[in-house]
Amino acid sequence: MTRTLTAHVVQDPSDGFRFLPQLETAPPDLRVSFDVLGGGRIRARMSGRAVPALQGTEHKADLSARPDEVRAAAARLCSRWKERFVDFQPVDGQGRSLRDRQRPYAVSADLSAEPEDELRAVVADLVRGGQSLLFDTLLRGEDRQTEMFRAYLRSALSMQGLRVRFDSDLHLPWPMLCTADDSPASAATLDDLFARFLGHRHQIEHTGDAYAWIGASRTAPQRPAVSLNHDVRVGRATRADEVAKVLADGTTCTVRTTHEDLVRDFGNANLDEQLMYFWCHGEFIANEPEPYVLVIKLTDGTPFDGHTVRELRARHRHSCFRPLVLLNACYAGVSGASADRAFLGRMLIEHGAQGVLGPQIAMPQAFAAEYALEFVTRYLRGEATAGRIAHELALHFTTAYRNPLGLTYGLHSGMDARLERADGGEA
Repeated sequence: MTRTLTAHVVQDPSDGFRFLPQLETAPPDLRVSFDVLGGGRIRARMSGRAVPALQGTEHKADLSARPDEVRAAAARLCSRWKERFVDFQPVDGQGRSLRDRQRPYAVSADLSAEPEDELRAVVADLVRGGQSLLFDTLLRGEDRQTEMFRAYLRSALSMQGLRVRFDSDLHLPWPMLCTADDSPASAATLDDLFARFLGHRHQIEHTGDAYAWIGASRTAPQRPAVSLNHDVRVGRATRADEVAKVLADGTTCTVRTTHEDLVRDFGNANLDEQLMYFWCHGEFIANEPEPYVLVIKLTDGTPFDGHTVRELRARHRHSCFRPLVLLNACYAGVSGASADRAFLGRMLIEHGAQGVLGPQIAMPQAFAAEYALEFVTRYLRGEATAGRIAHELALHFTTAYRNPLGLTYGLHSGMDARLERADGGEA
């Protein structure tokens, strides 16, 4: 006789695994890796739907470039943006500075009223540098493997709207690199030049040097939890106050202004914020005999760096700390080409942050405030990912403001980070 048995589950053998489907995200359209091997060699690998799989394998080539050479070229490109764009100074026929146009690209975010021919010449110089770093320095070589790798990557990057992950031991300013074009940059229109930058064409993130912590999903709070970590003396003549108002509107907003505030809260195992915004000074300081270290300073001027993050969060790696960090701190000039620009971001990600977004050059305060206002406003709506917003802003500032500085913001992980809202609606 058939009899239905009643089952009573007393143990869930899948506990700890049931959250994994919620953590899945679509893979990037293009994944490019540059692994630094023993002997100073660089191995390039590439895969994704944007490139054909040859016999079902990934593309691979051992490059002739050396890591120190590539890092030095990257540091030079960042300095080039600062010296030739941010600090650009128009002169008259006798080579004298125009008094009514003192560093025009630094004092205003909106460059739409500036002479376009002049702006086009400066941007063309940056395009040449971005193309050269990618194709003439990093991917140079005449061997068959390198030639094929370079050709397939060039073809993929010439597309539009890809989600691109540079999973690399080399931390380069990827959005500032450029596609290859045989026509001279000096003959292109300003819009054509903007379109050459990778950050203008694609969503881009850098990964590879920090393992993002994967934990259980959490319930979104009724009010988004955010923070403003700032030097109160920075940006008084900018729209910084508007950014602060947007952060505080409809959220639970924590304001920190001193190193003591940061140490207190980073040492708290229950620190749980969805967005952390830093508006302050950043600079590289000596760390002999090791590379220079990036530090940020709030109002009291006490340095806060990646080592401090490790000291405070090492015992809390399994906590609820999962913010996206907008690190709007100027990356001041670097004295050594080997300075580790990624260390602070790497430590934040290694200890829980979903991603870190920040400028890769010394950024004018006027533009930094405009960028933050746009990013924070869009991110708090919860409608778009950080990668999509960063890409949209690159397009927005080049189109409406004729300003390429949005391309200097690099996303370290976090391309798919999105602010979760309890009601599923927008702010």
